[in-house]
Amino acid sequence: MLMVGALVFAAVCAVTVHGMLGGSAAPQAQAAVPPTPTGPEVLVATRPLQVGTIVAPDAFRYQPWPKDLVERAYYLKGQQPAQALIGTVVRYAITAGQPITQGSLIKPGDRGFLAAALGPGMRAVTISVSAQSGVAGFVFPGDRVDILLTQAVAGGGDGQPLKVAETIVRNVRVLATDQRTDKAADDNGKTVVTAFSNVTLETTPKLSEKIAVAQSVGQLSLSLRSIADDRMELEREIAAGEVNVPDTTDPKAEKAMMLQLASRPSDGDASFSTGADVSRFQRANVPGKPEAGAPAGPVPGPASSAAAPRGSVVVVARGANVTSTPVGSF
Repeated sequence: MLMVGALVFAAVCAVTVHGMLGGSAAPQAQAAVPPTPTGPEVLVATRPLQVGTIVAPDAFRYQPWPKDLVERAYYLKGQQPAQALIGTVVRYAITAGQPITQGSLIKPGDRGFLAAALGPGMRAVTISVSAQSGVAGFVFPGDRVDILLTQAVAGGGDGQPLKVAETIVRNVRVLATDQRTDKAADDNGKTVVTAFSNVTLETTPKLSEKIAVAQSVGQLSLSLRSIADDRMELEREIAAGEVNVPDTTDPKAEKAMMLQLASRPSDGDASFSTGADVSRFQRANVPGKPEAGAPAGPVPGPASSAAAPRGSVVVVARGANVTSTPVGSF
């Protein structure tokens, strides 16, 4: 009887506990949905805009903003045309998602516009170009270019100059073409290719001196760089130890390193091409002038340059017989 009573009591307790747990369901957590701003739409930055950045069409957008937080310095939709901001320069740094204020931008023609477009420690230098040397007008403000110098080196015993072209500066940012700091567009918003005669570039103080001297030495030309060259240039400079790689794997530190590389012109990794690299009838160097009293020997002309020795030679004079032997044949 005691065992039967204990079993009955246990069954009653189990039914009671089950009813208590089943009747009180656990509350479900609900995510708090932030209220949608019902105020006017203000102009905000879509990405971080550093000082000196030329504003592009994809650098801003309109976004609803709380009415109580709207300031008079904000650009409101319907009051100011947003297209008028294309080509302006950032005077103060703007973070992504931050409203763009009227005092943070400076427009072309305003006092100090070009100085605001320059990065810290950089200089602006203007060079003259033609349609051929300026990539037929396909260079726009904000692009990156290399500067080539073409010249004819005089001298030598035969008086024939050495024609050579070399890259003197790499990765230079274009600030303006003539007096335009933005890309000209038609009524449909498409970029218009226009001819220009002057290009303003952003360089370091030392490179600006180098470019000024190069303009008096020969003719300068622009070579448009690809956007993908920044990654290749980074790998080259890391291998050469020219860039300090951060020890941590912080994405922000890596992005800062990429921005440092992309905004730094250089004159390293020099390359050149002579007339002999283009045509067999051109020379690769300038021969020295003969000493006083020594027989000059025959003067090779353009037609006989193909048979004449190229490079370093040894001239042997035996009486009136003069022979030239290339160094590599010994």
